[in-house]
Amino acid sequence: MRILLVIALAMGLSACATAQRLDAAGDVHALLVSIRDEDQAAFDAHVDRDALKQEISARLTAEARGPKVDKGWQSLGAILAPALADIAGDALVQPKVFRKVAESYGYKTGQPLPNRVAIAGSLKAMDDGRVCATKSKDGPCLLVFSQQNGVWKLSGFEGDISSLRIKL
Repeated sequence: MRILLVIALAMGLSACATAQRLDAAGDVHALLVSIRDEDQAAFDAHVDRDALKQEISARLTAEARGPKVDKGWQSLGAILAPALADIAGDALVQPKVFRKVAESYGYKTGQPLPNRVAIAGSLKAMDDGRVCATKSKDGPCLLVFSQQNGVWKLSGFEGDISSLRIKL
């Protein structure tokens, strides 16, 4: 009897995680469309700009203070990095910047975007209720999405910070 209860509980939790990923996949698809079309309004509707900007700023500040940076530059970085990171955060949270990130996932300009089911397959449920996108099934989280008022929004970027580039 216990085994049946454990199996039923596991199946129920698995179904919830699948439903959560499928739900998020619709908004992730809408984000990809906004990136492809460089639609700033739709992009903003699917991005938690404050959370994403704060994370990017914190990572840029940490890199400026990192062990690979000369001590003299670290001191200057400690003074300037927060303000520069704040400005960079604003500049980096844009559709054209995240187009490069999407391309690193394999979404090429001119090719159709994957459907909701395919996107759901690349999402992983996280213990805290968020979902994240990975490049491979067991790979690390790269993009993190949080649900806010019924919309899944991009709220974190855990990928290589150097992939966030402004095309001039």
